[in-house]
Amino acid sequence: MMMKKLVRMVLPAVLFAQVVTAHDGKPNTYFNPNTDPGNGGLTLPAGFVASRIAENTGRARHIAVTPAGDIYIKLERLVNGKGIYLLRDKNKDGIFEESQGFGDYIGTGIAIKDGYLYASSNTDVYRYKLDAQYHVLHPDQPEKIVTGLLDKRQHASKSIALDNAGNIYVNIGAPSNSCQEVDRTKGSKGMMPCPILDSAGGIWQFKTDKLNQTYANGLRYATGLRNVVGLDWNQAQNQLYVTMHGRDMLYTLYPEMFDSTVSAELPSETMYAIKQGDDAGWPYVYYDHLQKKKILSPEYGGDGKKAGGEKAIDPIMAFPGHMAPNALLFYTGNSFPARYKNGAFIAFHGSWNRSPLPQEGYYVVFVPFENGKPTGQWEVFANGFAGAPVIKNPRDAQQRPCGLAQGPDGSLYVSDDVKGTIYRISYNGK
Repeated sequence: MMMKKLVRMVLPAVLFAQVVTAHDGKPNTYFNPNTDPGNGGLTLPAGFVASRIAENTGRARHIAVTPAGDIYIKLERLVNGKGIYLLRDKNKDGIFEESQGFGDYIGTGIAIKDGYLYASSNTDVYRYKLDAQYHVLHPDQPEKIVTGLLDKRQHASKSIALDNAGNIYVNIGAPSNSCQEVDRTKGSKGMMPCPILDSAGGIWQFKTDKLNQTYANGLRYATGLRNVVGLDWNQAQNQLYVTMHGRDMLYTLYPEMFDSTVSAELPSETMYAIKQGDDAGWPYVYYDHLQKKKILSPEYGGDGKKAGGEKAIDPIMAFPGHMAPNALLFYTGNSFPARYKNGAFIAFHGSWNRSPLPQEGYYVVFVPFENGKPTGQWEVFANGFAGAPVIKNPRDAQQRPCGLAQGPDGSLYVSDDVKGTIYRISYNGK
């Protein structure tokens, strides 16, 4: 009776389900994160277990977990007029039965640092003072620390990361594919220099404790980055790392240079170690993981083989094209096996334009690291979010990973922005 009562009370306002759908499509009762034999439908390495700890939360983008294990979710669409939800598992039974919504704006970025919750809309960045329990003190009175950022709807999300010196880093994605005079149009030339880079296509640095900062107050920390949805401050290296969405439409715009299969794999999705002043080369060059070099973009005289970008930095890791790396997290916990310590988890949202090949991504990968550099190739860590082994149409994907967070016990949390499912992955191996 208590379970049924809780469902009736919670679902209309909180959008959680205590009865969920299992991987085989049949309903089953809510399960404990450490005992679900189906791992919430995910395939994981030996010794790892997973569970869906919340469902139907909305278009859940990035997430942050407090030291008490509560979860803040940033939503891409408002739910009951709110864009941020705090989820609580009050009795610690693996069921997040309480929530609180606040913030009347959509967005992607959310983070906790030094007693504040930071959250972004597509134009502004806010911060909220937290109490000793890491709950927002004045949810209706945030401080606006950054305002007036570019939003032209394409690549509009503002992901964020914070360092240890009072700075916040904000991605401002380029509202363009490759800085053509007419975007995504066959025969249109690339603009030289690209005027978009004045206000987008890079990472901007602002102060965390100053109000109403604009472009004039910020620093263009790095440029030549088409759209960075995943970024994290590497604590071991005290340095910013990012994952970039590469450009599209090589075959569509330049069929004389690229066939459809090559265009499905290229250009690479890339990961960079970023320092102040770095230029990753967009839109003038892209990275080709098959040739292992930077290639001059066809809009700027390239032919798919000619190298370019001599002054642009190289990625530290490259992935097949169009898979959409939407979150980056360096693992600092101790509950996973030692090889995961300080390594990088990346959530791939999944592709939409890899035809004639099947769509790809829809999983979380792991990149082993040592001394701030990858020590091996990337490997799929958590798969099965999409609900089918082959996805031909991205609309067929049941879930798409978007956000990553580390819990106080070292567990890994993953958000999905299709159905708003939140997964918890932990290690039970011996």
